[in-house]
Amino acid sequence: MNPSTAVLYTDANFVSPYAMSVFITLTEKGIPFTLKPVDLSQGENQGQAYGALSLTHRVPTLVIDNFHLSESSAIDEYLEEIHPAHPVYPQDAKQRAKAREVQAWLRSDLLPLRAERPTEVIFNQGKFAPLSAAAQQAAQKLIAAAGKLLSHGQDHLFGEWCIADTDLALMLNRLVMHGDEVPENLRRYAQRQWQRPAVQAWLALPEKMRS
Repeated sequence: MNPSTAVLYTDANFVSPYAMSVFITLTEKGIPFTLKPVDLSQGENQGQAYGALSLTHRVPTLVIDNFHLSESSAIDEYLEEIHPAHPVYPQDAKQRAKAREVQAWLRSDLLPLRAERPTEVIFNQGKFAPLSAAAQQAAQKLIAAAGKLLSHGQDHLFGEWCIADTDLALMLNRLVMHGDEVPENLRRYAQRQWQRPAVQAWLALPEKMRS
């Protein structure tokens, strides 16, 4: 791979947790890439031009030469395979499988929580109504699972940081940053993960792209 040809298409407002996941993987691995925002509010992703790049018409999409790939966990895993330096997944096969389990679960479940605590809570300090019964149930499911995964008391899910740590911290921060009730150990975990330089680089993008 010639990393200088990598292009990451992300949402123009930088609130997509999935685009963030790929941005962090690229950043952690030190892979040079160009960032190209897509205006979802104007339906730019539904146009023919973007459709030629993305099978799913969604962000993120990664383009390397003539290879196009969408869906964030697929991109994360692909980058791990072709650029194994600075791994973003655990080296142990079982732990790596568990990290992928966490990623897949966070992308496919907890819909009421994601709807009622959108990422505007995290990136734009948004405030929303109290959680509905369904969202409260999803929040408790998240808290129970995170508590089990982090019951070892370490700073990361699997000893050393992996991309699933960032994905889990983001989901927890939907509650933490809104002021919803979260156990203190999980609150500290989410806050520590948010201080990682690659995360801070994503948070700085709106101002950086405007300048």
